[in-house]
Amino acid sequence: MATLVLTTIGSVIGGPVGGAIGALIGNAVDRNILFKPKGREGPRLTELKLQTSSYGTQIPRLFGTMRIGGCVIWSTDLIESRSTSSNGKGQPSTTNYSYSASFAVALSARRIMGVGRIWADGKLLRGTGGDFKSATGFRLHLGEEGQGVDPLIAAAGGAGLTPAHRGIAYAVFEHFQLADYGNRIPSLTFEVIADAGPVTVGAIAADVSDGVIDGDDAGQALGGFAAYGDSVRGVVETLAVAGGAWFAPVAGGIRMRAGLASERALADGDTVAAGSSRGKHGRAIAALETVPQSVVLAHYDPARDFQTGVQQARRPGAGRREERVEMPAAIDAGAAKTMAGAVLSQADAARERRTLTLGWDALDVSPGACVTIAGVGGVWRVSGWAFERSVVRLECVRLAAGTLPIAASPGRVLSAPDVTAGATLLAAFETLPLDDSLLRAPRITIVAAGTAPGWRRAALSYSLDGGAHWTSFGATAAPGVIGRIVTLPGVSRTALLDRRNAFEVELAHAAMALTSADRGALDAGANLALVGDELLQFGTAEQIAATRWRLSGLWRGRRATEARIGMQLAGDRFALIEPESALSLDLPLSAVGGEVRILASGIGDTAGPVAMRVPVAGTAILPPSPVALHGSELGNGDVAVRWIRRSRTGWRWIDGVDAPLGEEREAYRITLLRDDGSARTIETAAPALLVTATERAGGVMLSVRQIGALGESAAVAIRLPDWTM
Repeated sequence: MATLVLTTIGSVIGGPVGGAIGALIGNAVDRNILFKPKGREGPRLTELKLQTSSYGTQIPRLFGTMRIGGCVIWSTDLIESRSTSSNGKGQPSTTNYSYSASFAVALSARRIMGVGRIWADGKLLRGTGGDFKSATGFRLHLGEEGQGVDPLIAAAGGAGLTPAHRGIAYAVFEHFQLADYGNRIPSLTFEVIADAGPVTVGAIAADVSDGVIDGDDAGQALGGFAAYGDSVRGVVETLAVAGGAWFAPVAGGIRMRAGLASERALADGDTVAAGSSRGKHGRAIAALETVPQSVVLAHYDPARDFQTGVQQARRPGAGRREERVEMPAAIDAGAAKTMAGAVLSQADAARERRTLTLGWDALDVSPGACVTIAGVGGVWRVSGWAFERSVVRLECVRLAAGTLPIAASPGRVLSAPDVTAGATLLAAFETLPLDDSLLRAPRITIVAAGTAPGWRRAALSYSLDGGAHWTSFGATAAPGVIGRIVTLPGVSRTALLDRRNAFEVELAHAAMALTSADRGALDAGANLALVGDELLQFGTAEQIAATRWRLSGLWRGRRATEARIGMQLAGDRFALIEPESALSLDLPLSAVGGEVRILASGIGDTAGPVAMRVPVAGTAILPPSPVALHGSELGNGDVAVRWIRRSRTGWRWIDGVDAPLGEEREAYRITLLRDDGSARTIETAAPALLVTATERAGGVMLSVRQIGALGESAAVAIRLPDWTM
């Protein structure tokens, strides 16, 4: 169709002016714009979704909004980072390795407005809010002619040797963390916003042809388009299919035509030059089998995150041939089905052709014009033009009537979830081990989460010298359940199930949840939570709002935190402690008596790392303080003082006997502090002591500490009144 129009025009327009026009079109347009050698192809859908890094790869000119793979134009080698963590005294340390890379990806050969979502291996890397799901630095160069050199690329290659890639839009990733992608650069695709809103096929054709093609008449709008292929011809022919358009010569170039607006009414061979032969006009109708039985149109569907969609139009009647149209445009399912129907309708209408022989008055009818023919219905396009022996011969092809919009379904949509990471929430505390292991070094337990469901992890560092030096500690464990206390759990005895008290907590976001547990599960350690500084377990969890829960059936003061019962305030921390979300940080013995500073940095921590200070009292390596300290009067002023020891291990009472000692020897240090200020210290190997009437004369405060292998427990005290009073 277009070949006949444009390859004919240079030879049929006579005269100096006509010859100049013909030369312009024939030499400049015909050769460089539309008619490069055969074998050249236009854009195909598969080229847009695969990221490449091959030398010489074409960079598309993007229009509207498109999802594009891009081409890696610069990268560094993988950058290895190493961190070592201690597993406690006598245990080998663990060395962790992580990898990152810096690279640049070219997106468009014309200026763009910005980038929306980014996918990595099909999963969202950057959401609609601009938040990244994996840690990376990111810069976008819009493709302006005056854009400067990227500082990272310049630092690696030298400022004087680094191109600015002017006119090329590209993205730069700096220290992209690769742990989520098998320690390799993933395949990236980008939602590129090249223009504000849809773009017409005529505007795109004018742009890719550098203004040679006038596309004002082609008003079919596309949500996005990637001008990608071996030739401009392939691109504009694809655009012509999208817009139901064709081409016509005009002074200085080509016009892209569309629609059914007739410019001229013609007689059917009645007006001819004197002396010319008649009968050179006629009608031809091709067989129905020359028309495809169906047209399948593949496109990019915005409703499917720009994944490929396929729509089909079929005609009744004979034939089996199927024609496939690859349309690298962002259009919805209905528009794609309507477009496929229009292609099929035009192919059917084009079976009918007319040949008209006319006189001098038809010289101004140019190829590509829309005409009507007297006595014949419809609108016709002039596909061929010849002038010989004072007769104008026109070849005309019927145009299809307009296709009404067709509704269609995009099919099942499986969009990658777009959840915001949010800022890091951190709960760090010192406690006895959560299992029955005996520690030889102080341990900090860390539970982390985010303020939004998309949070996954944060990088950790710690300092033992007030922040002068920092040690990397890898990343946090799986996201935990963190919130704040709304109503208080009150005061209760630790020896019994607390049936009286309940309290409410507000979790960080609605995706967090709590569950109930029966007594068997509680005995196995389920539903252990840090509430303020008290560890407790809850049997019943009742959701009363999207993020608010009421907890009851409490087991209080777990893991030797009975001294913290009733010490909570509204707004204090709440953290569920589960094996998969609790990370252990073992510190050297020298840290006892000081504090550890912890920094957590996640991808949502735009305001900077989250910092926390935790005092190191040695709780994890010291025996718990004795309990049930009491004195029995013997009648002569002497008092038999007894207590019950506790252990750092054996928290479940499974055999009806005492828990294992958990220390190298059983020993206690007792201090007798008289009211007059004098003091006496006694060490014993049994959980009992006889205090004589003489020793308690004047009144005495007695305190007991259990001696462990690495230090003493906190003291428990009892006052013995003056026996002589």
